[in-house]
Amino acid sequence: MATALLSWRRTDGCGTLDEKDLGREVVLSGWVQGTRDHGGLIFIDLRDRTGLVQVAVDAETVPPAVFADAETLRSEFVVAVRGKVRGRPEGTINPRLGTGKIEVETSALAILNASRTPPFYIEEGVDADEMVRLRYRYLDLRRPDMQRTLILRHKIIKAMRDDLDRQGFLEIETPCLTRSTPEGARDYLVPSRVLPGRFFALPQSPQLFKQLLMVAGMDKYFQIARCFRDEDLRADRQPEFTQLDLEMSFVDADEIMAVIEGVMAEVYRQALGRELSVPFRRMSHEEAVNRFGSDKPDVRFSLELVDVSDLAAASDFQVFRQAVDGGGMVKAIRVPGAGTLSRQDLDRLTETAKGYGAKGLAWVIVEGNAEGKANANAAERNATGNAAEPSFRSPIAKFLPGDLLSRISARLGSGPGDLLLFVADRRDTANLVLGQLRLHLARERGLVPEGEDAFLWIVDFPLFEYDEKEKRISSAHHPFTMPKAESIPLLDSDPLAARAHHYDLVLNGVELGSGSLRIYRRDLQAKIFGILGLGREEAEAKFGFLLEAFDYGAPPHGGIALGLDRLVMLLAGRSSIRDCIAFPKTASSACQLTGAPAEVDSRQLDELHLKLRLPG
Repeated sequence: MATALLSWRRTDGCGTLDEKDLGREVVLSGWVQGTRDHGGLIFIDLRDRTGLVQVAVDAETVPPAVFADAETLRSEFVVAVRGKVRGRPEGTINPRLGTGKIEVETSALAILNASRTPPFYIEEGVDADEMVRLRYRYLDLRRPDMQRTLILRHKIIKAMRDDLDRQGFLEIETPCLTRSTPEGARDYLVPSRVLPGRFFALPQSPQLFKQLLMVAGMDKYFQIARCFRDEDLRADRQPEFTQLDLEMSFVDADEIMAVIEGVMAEVYRQALGRELSVPFRRMSHEEAVNRFGSDKPDVRFSLELVDVSDLAAASDFQVFRQAVDGGGMVKAIRVPGAGTLSRQDLDRLTETAKGYGAKGLAWVIVEGNAEGKANANAAERNATGNAAEPSFRSPIAKFLPGDLLSRISARLGSGPGDLLLFVADRRDTANLVLGQLRLHLARERGLVPEGEDAFLWIVDFPLFEYDEKEKRISSAHHPFTMPKAESIPLLDSDPLAARAHHYDLVLNGVELGSGSLRIYRRDLQAKIFGILGLGREEAEAKFGFLLEAFDYGAPPHGGIALGLDRLVMLLAGRSSIRDCIAFPKTASSACQLTGAPAEVDSRQLDELHLKLRLPG
């Protein structure tokens, strides 16, 4: 085996070479992707972060020891190569490879390290169990698609920093060891060794500190902040995550949204090489929920929800009538061209709706005109000059007399071959179920346009919501959100009707972040705490440092936090944020790589004055 020479310093990345380098002597280092032995001529595919290049080792031109070493190479060996760049012979050019027109003619080779056989192939789109990939994450991260994702993440963060720096923002770090405060999710607690019986908490967000920075006169703050929440996980949630955190003084909501639009435009420009159209579309919370069944709607396709309660109430279908008479509603969506679905397909769709919380799902298929013939031309007129009456197929058709189905169909804008789906329930349930069905059907039927991004601001949120489980009022965003001026009188009479200076940024149906103008007066903050059931003593104990700061000239301020992991996931075209974080946790908050969380030595517990009381 040739000895690796410390004097070797690589001159280029494997993927950076092209025809301009012909004749140059280069030194490359990287991992062996694979080898091909042609008897006296060995080709090595050498890979590093920049890409892959073909290296040729010819027995006639290199010392025997070098060729012998080349014969021993296996996948993922780490090697260094010295040689000259030459053009590939005619007929051997690889147009799918950036370096496909050249190769490196080797004069020397050093094996820097051998490798065991990896548990999965180091290649694009590997078909390996995710737990195995996470267990060997250092190998998973060698794969080109994973490296591209992390490179994109770097570019996104750099673009954010560059743009905010140009706008006069200061990047300021806030503590990771703070006190536990009720902000929604459970805190991760850290016991204090120096002060027995007391605990730090890892921050769910820098919310209180960034408000204090505004009181401190910093005016424009941002941070690429690490945040921690001890909550149940899913594909787009992790116990530790990263967000762009931002706060500004003496601004209104429009100014904050304009700053974020500028940041996102710069991200698209630097990281994706694309221009982004701003300003973004805006939609009220009420409109979003009514039209799309969600406060984070994907507006790249239609399938809008339509209220047909007034028409349904006139039917003989008891399910519809009982829902409306009980204060609920009947809503429907039109699925273009889905009238060809089989009864089995419709039964599966009904089960899907039940999974989202529906009691059932009614359906109607629009078949054609009154004679049952397909009416291919919606503008076709009958002899009297009226549009030809459609016919319908549905188990509930007999309960909808006269022209009632035609009127419902007309309201939905349906035509022959369409499928109409109905949910009769409480308002929030009907919206939720149809909103989820809308997404399900769009994915299943290929209605989501490829390569199109739709940013959307959701505004005019409720200030509070009622927690049915806890039987109390809770904050719709967080307790520091400023109510709209016209809603302040409602705080005493009807707090659930109050609206907030709260805004969410949505991209393709995913909430990227939430922001608001903040309360900056002690009296108003105390009133909000009171509505939330937080007494004066408890408020002082948990938030006294913030309330005290308000007594020393706190400016009007507001901000926003954007989920960086989710943004990378969307822009990289990934389906899980785990693919966008270097070392993520599993759905059970465990690290497959390190084995964390793990048991600790009893001496460490003694130092912290802790004893374990395990369940069972």
